[in-house]
Amino acid sequence: MLLCAQYILPVTAEPIQRGAVLVRDGRIRDIGPADMLKVRYPDEEVRDFGMAALMPGFVDLHTHLENSVMRGIVHDVPYTTWVRSILEKSALMEVGDWYDSAILGCLEALSSGITCIADITVTGAACTAVQKVGLRSVIYREVGAMDQRRVDFAMRVAENDIAHWSAEVDSDRVSIGIAPAAIYTCHPVVFSKVSAFARKENLPVAMHLAGSYEEYQFVKRGSSPFAVHTMGSKRGYVEVPPWLPTGVSPIRYALNWGAFESDNVMAIHCIHVDDGDIRKLKEYDVAVASCPRCSAQLGMGVSPISEFLRADLRFGLGTDSPAATDSIDMLTEMRLGMLMQRAANRTTFLDSATMLETATIGGARALKLDDQIGSLDVGKRADIVAMDLSGSHQTPTTDPVSAVVNTCNGADVLMTMVGGKVLYEKSRWDVGVDVARTIARTIEIRGKLRK
Repeated sequence: MLLCAQYILPVTAEPIQRGAVLVRDGRIRDIGPADMLKVRYPDEEVRDFGMAALMPGFVDLHTHLENSVMRGIVHDVPYTTWVRSILEKSALMEVGDWYDSAILGCLEALSSGITCIADITVTGAACTAVQKVGLRSVIYREVGAMDQRRVDFAMRVAENDIAHWSAEVDSDRVSIGIAPAAIYTCHPVVFSKVSAFARKENLPVAMHLAGSYEEYQFVKRGSSPFAVHTMGSKRGYVEVPPWLPTGVSPIRYALNWGAFESDNVMAIHCIHVDDGDIRKLKEYDVAVASCPRCSAQLGMGVSPISEFLRADLRFGLGTDSPAATDSIDMLTEMRLGMLMQRAANRTTFLDSATMLETATIGGARALKLDDQIGSLDVGKRADIVAMDLSGSHQTPTTDPVSAVVNTCNGADVLMTMVGGKVLYEKSRWDVGVDVARTIARTIEIRGKLRK
């Protein structure tokens, strides 16, 4: 198949005008000017997207697909209130609800140009959903226990789940990893046990870290809404004896408990960090996933993206929980992240090309998948998106990269291809699920949650 468009955005090379990409057997086999490739491959099927940009699919480094049905349920509240409210709503969810919610998230991801997604889950609904729909994914099984006596049991259950999930997915497209739970829900020995297990089984690791001011205060000073003395008779997450302040940042705390000792670790958020924390992340080759929209929505703070890029960390973007952001949309994530950095850091002016890199090849590097995805290069997987650039707000297009980052939205996604297979095209999905049924189930579940 020969995919043609006004612009080809390889990301790792300069844009090509009136270009084409040859896709065969799920991989990119050639790329260049359309006229030349049509002559070179005269018998190939041609798909011409016109005034559009063909580009690598977005790599979403962090989300919670199974929370998709909760969008709009808890609005306009700060982080700690939101966390507690979502936990209350989660208690109303049944096994089938989690799965249908995750399917909804997968469909939205495809329609917004996301071809690879990294998800943290306990239920496993996201694992089943991405396998069914066809997304490329890294699924992390979350594990945690605040009571040290329950840590070994929690690890055994997680290890069994990981073995089961690994046996059921297409390993060519879906990888399974492990994720220690948030610091305020997790005995520190979990970090060292997760690292040991990840080294033994060669698994990727992801963890929420330094994401909110409350978490920072809790770890360093033992004083925040997560602490025992602010929870009254309901001790919340913290077991007796109460948490003792550590006097260090969340990054140093996790480091001291061996959280970075495995080979492929990703830290999510990293908002409340200093220069020393960033140096340690670089020293241990820890990737960082920033979620600008969720961080702003919940009042968590602003990630120092410019400092991460300056330190040459493996870095990319995530959309985080749809229950917080109301959508799985990397285009908005890129644009908002760029504008927040420009407003907060006057010494470094992030440009559109840099943001597009973080959302594609940057995310692929963070997952250590950059040899397979993240750019349009010969030999890589054909994870490709066609982006419409014919809108009045984009014409005339003098810089296609800037047009994508500054003007495009989900409605401009014309086609999403994963591994050479078109899964979404102009509001139509070619996936292994009943889309109408999923929407009907979504309405039913949301009604239950709203009550």
